[in-house]
Parts: sequence; C-alpha cells; structure tokens
Amino acid sequence: MRALVFDKNGLENLKVMDVEKPQLDPHSVLIRVKAASVNPVDYATVVSIRNVTPIPHIPGAEFAGVVEAVGDHVRDVKPGDRVAVYSRLFDGSCDMCLAGQEMLCRRGGLIGIVSNGGYAEYAVVPAKNVFRVGDNIEWELAASLSIGALTAYHALRLASVSPGEVVVVVGASGNTGIFAVQLAKIMGAKVVAVTRKQWLREFGADEVVDLDNAYKAVERISGGSMADVVIDPQGTQTISKSIKLLGTNGRVVTFGALTGDELRISIREVFSKQLRVIGSTGGTRREMLDLVRMGEERKLRVKVWRSYDLDNGVDALKNLFSSERDGKIMILP
Repeated sequence: MRALVFDKNGLENLKVMDVEKPQLDPHSVLIRVKAASVNPVDYATVVSIRNVTPIPHIPGAEFAGVVEAVGDHVRDVKPGDRVAVYSRLFDGSCDMCLAGQEMLCRRGGLIGIVSNGGYAEYAVVPAKNVFRVGDNIEWELAASLSIGALTAYHALRLASVSPGEVVVVVGASGNTGIFAVQLAKIMGAKVVAVTRKQWLREFGADEVVDLDNAYKAVERISGGSMADVVIDPQGTQTISKSIKLLGTNGRVVTFGALTGDELRISIREVFSKQLRVIGSTGGTRREMLDLVRMGEERKLRVKVWRSYDLDNGVDALKNLFSSERDGKIMILP
C-alpha cells in the first residue's frame, strides 16, 4: 500500500512510500482510509515529537474509512461498514478507563504517535476504537469527529455550559473552534466567535469579532456581566486577554498551547471573581458516540479549505499554519 512515512523528524523526511499492508490481530480492524484530517498534533509528530513508534512511522491521528477486514474475535463491525476512528488508544483496565475517561488511560496514547496512523491507504486499529457512521455523514466530517469535534465537546462539557450562557470561542475558525461554536450553540449558549472569518455566523456564532475588540462585544451581548465560558486553545498570546473576558463565576478552558505554554495571571482576579481555569484533553468514547449521533442528525458541519492526496501530503502539513488557510485541511489517500 502507499503511505506517508518518515524515519526521522522533519517535513523534508516525510515521503510517499510503498509499504506492507498492516496485519490484523484477532481484536483489530483493517480500514481502507477515505479521509484524514491535518491537525497541529500531526505536524508536531513529524517535526518535533521524539518518541513516536514504530520507526519508520506513518502519522495521522484523525481519520475515517471503510472496514476492509476484521479479526477473528471482532463482532461489532463487519467488512463494508463506514467507520470513524476514536484516536486514543487505551487498555480498558486502568482506573481512568474504568471511570470512563479513556483519553487519560495511564498506559494509552494517541494513534499516529504511539502507533501508525491514517496517512495511508490502509490502517489497522483496535475494534474498540471504531464507531459506525451513517451514510449521511460525509467523509470529511467523519474524519473530524475524534479530535476536532471531540476536543471541543469535552471542553464545553467540562465547563458545564448551560442554556443562555455566553460562550466565547478564541480561534473560532480553527479545527476545534469550528466545532466549539456549533456545539456551544447546540447547548443553548450565546456564542461569540473570536476570529476575522465572518462565515462563522453560518456555523452558529451570534457575534464575530477579533480579539482586540472582543471585550466590548462580550460586554454588549452579555449586558455587562461578561462571559460565562471562554474556550481558548491558543496559549500564551491570547489566554490573558481571554481571562479578562470572564465575568463572576466564569470558566476558561484550555487544551492547546500553539502560541506558547506560559501564563501570567492575577490570583486576586481569580479569587475575587471566583474564576476557574480548566485544563481539558481529548474526550471519552461516550462523548464520541454523542457526536456521531449529532452528525447523523445533520447538526454538525465542517468547512474544508483544501484536500490533498498522499503525493501532496507534505504540502498539506506545510499549509496548516498558512495565513491564507480558511477551514480544515484534509488528506484523501
């Protein structure tokens, strides 16, 4: 089969190669990959993460496709099923897994980092990591559920978003932001999208504004009480301004550090306004099932900027941080 493969860090080392089709074990599923997302974690996997396995390595953490074959002990899916892949590997037996928090498995990891990923014609994953999706879910959406949508959904649930609350999404046009806007709206919130991309209104944003003008917009839409929740995956460059957008009992949720991982914060502001700073990572399989159902009910959409084949996969990763990017980037093997 053809796959994007690297044997040492660096985009210059990522090549399309012919490799052996992965082998099934009794509890796994062979998938013919139809679409794979390009996320910051995939870029980092190729460029900077040192402990990927195996080497040579196939990246790609978020993907979907058609079941080609199943192991002898697999009963829940069959060849021909359309599936989305839950990106977190987990053993199912540690205390985190038993508490339903598979993304925190003490012996787990991310597909595409601790195992080969989906930038290939075929991929093998454990059967417990696949979710059947209906024919009415387009491949680009199915391949955006387990990181883009799930990360946003888990973050909003951790923040306990309630109907009528004001939710601000920083980086609203990014891979997770697109879904944070939609999901916050589904939860009944008033949504402020922090971006210059006006098309976020079509995805449920009540206000679209850049970060420098966000304070006045939030003040206006909240009647002066400010935001209840801010979702900010950007990191150092934005997080301090995000916290300033919060009102009393406000919650800021972070799950990324694209612009740096350090935070300066006023402890007095935190305790006087009773603020909460919440860290979030990934999401659960139960939440993944919720998202599949929302997709099948046509409640979720995805905006794709460009799609690339494997031969142009390096360009897909290079363009992830392009100022011209206007939506998601996909690889279609």
